[in-house]
Amino acid sequence: MTVFILELIVVLAALAVGARVGGVGLGVWGGVGLAVLIFGFGAAPTTPPIDVMLIIIAVITAASVMEAAGGIDWLVGLAERIIRAHPQYITLVAPLVSYAFTFAAGTGHIVYPLLPVIYEVAYENGIRPERTIAISTIASQQAITASPVSAATAVMIGLLAGKGMTLLHILAICLPATLLAVTIAALVQTRVGRELADDPEYRRRVAAGQLTPPRKSSATDTPPAPVAVGGKASALVFLVGVALVVIAGAFPSLRPEFLVDGQRERLSMPVTIEIIMLTVAAVMLVVTKVPVGTVPTTRTAQAGATAVVGIFGLAWMGDTFIAHNREIVIGGLSEMAQAYPILFAVGLFAASVLLYSQAATARALMPLGLQLGLPAPSLIAAFPAVNGYFFLPNYGTIIAAINFDRSGTTGIGRYVLNHSFMLPGLVATWGAVLIGLVIAKLLF
Repeated sequence: MTVFILELIVVLAALAVGARVGGVGLGVWGGVGLAVLIFGFGAAPTTPPIDVMLIIIAVITAASVMEAAGGIDWLVGLAERIIRAHPQYITLVAPLVSYAFTFAAGTGHIVYPLLPVIYEVAYENGIRPERTIAISTIASQQAITASPVSAATAVMIGLLAGKGMTLLHILAICLPATLLAVTIAALVQTRVGRELADDPEYRRRVAAGQLTPPRKSSATDTPPAPVAVGGKASALVFLVGVALVVIAGAFPSLRPEFLVDGQRERLSMPVTIEIIMLTVAAVMLVVTKVPVGTVPTTRTAQAGATAVVGIFGLAWMGDTFIAHNREIVIGGLSEMAQAYPILFAVGLFAASVLLYSQAATARALMPLGLQLGLPAPSLIAAFPAVNGYFFLPNYGTIIAAINFDRSGTTGIGRYVLNHSFMLPGLVATWGAVLIGLVIAKLLF
């Protein structure tokens, strides 16, 4: 037990330092923790998560080509027209748009250019911006755990393939669970805070001349921003690729079979995603003629590289730690986790608060759920719990949302945790988990 405690301290210390450094620091400090476990405690290293990293690389490559070609700009322009067309319902429309576009693109980066649009439409129509900008940010996080091409879903596909769970099973639980939970959170948000005209901070800023009173806006007020040639084409090609991934997951018979060591084996879903996404990237390059040198410089490519390094170091360290202490970890948690699957979701939530990554959290803890003997459908239902990084208000999208709200209604309270994103985040995350558990119970 003493060795277990010491190893646990090493793992937690690596996580704490990596989280403080941020970015690729999460992954490299995971590698430091792994080195200490192996050379200091004699732990045998497990196999690194190669399949998951390859899926992420393939998907990020395609998404990066789309961004370089202007496809994300085209999607954002489309989202802006939808949001401006229904200003009176923005607290419901904006988060659903944020959800839909993140679901399709597989990356939360698409929410950044949407935030100023959401603020402007809410403010110009006299609606408290905090209500819609906070839930829209949370909706983008939730969509990651339902997107068929997100890094986090790639982790789940790779881990659950051996349990008979396909992409279709993940979507069947997570898509309705997260979408319904976001809708509920959006309805709750319509009652949050004072009306804009009565908010003291807003009134102070108007009196000080920092803001002008809002005026009504319409869908034609702001002309659409110019989109690079090939932007629409790249977005459509990417969306076709997403559709092909879903179809391949829904109908396994469409994937070819091969004779391997005398046995028939069907092409695995991870390999299928890798092939489709690399092909999609190639098609976009040909159709749009985007310079290949610009692809690695996109924000999507940089975020993808960070995700791969994070999963490489953290997941490898976590797997090695659990494997080296299997009897203590599994024996101590198995019965409790099987009796109360929601407790495992609590663990996922707590880990995500520190790791700032749905994919890294899933890859670090989901294997433990499998070893604990939790049913695969319950693990899928608990998957949205990895969206807990809103809890501490220092993630990039949260900081951006606060800065874009010039009315001052979106912010961080005196006690830090009483910030604008706490209520919608808790409602959406735990609503998705509870709804997912019900769906899993009904379907399986």
